[in-house]
Amino acid sequence: MSTEDVLAEVGARLRRLRKEREVTLAALSETTGISVSTLSRLESGLRKPSLELLLPIAQAHQVPLDELVGAPPVGDPRVRAEPLVRHGRTFWPLTRQPGGLQAFKVLVPQSQEQPDPRTHEGYEWLYVLSGRLRVVLGEHDVVMTAGEAAEFDTRVPHWFGSTGEGPAEFLSLFGPQGERMHVRAKPTRTRDLP
Repeated sequence: MSTEDVLAEVGARLRRLRKEREVTLAALSETTGISVSTLSRLESGLRKPSLELLLPIAQAHQVPLDELVGAPPVGDPRVRAEPLVRHGRTFWPLTRQPGGLQAFKVLVPQSQEQPDPRTHEGYEWLYVLSGRLRVVLGEHDVVMTAGEAAEFDTRVPHWFGSTGEGPAEFLSLFGPQGERMHVRAKPTRTRDLP
């Protein structure tokens, strides 16, 4: 809708609002300080609406200015990351800046894959959200379940995927070499000192 179309509908909106509230042009003029003839021309479309005219009218009717102008509704304010699908796995990027620490939510579908360990520079931290995640790391072949975490140097041959029993969902934090993440347990309470 063009600006001209939006402005053309303001007059009818003003008249409808005034009639719904059972307010006369004279009463609205007294409240806003705008002459009866100017209000009449606004409602009939013979006068272009301006902020100086619409603000006092909105205040008099106790409505937002958007209601008088007929502004389009505001869209959904949430930012949704577009998922990436690679090798049958779905990745949701959780960080937006390039370089440095990167975070992803990953969904591995149920499948019977043959592990194919790879190496690259960096350090990775995994946290399983749901399902069972098979992790092959060097000589280790383990199954992780919800709530379990692992961290490792990505120069060690590694692979992770489905156990074949169902999908697995996990968080992955990946950082450059030397940048490490740690999961720390709550320290045990020490005896109070005298």
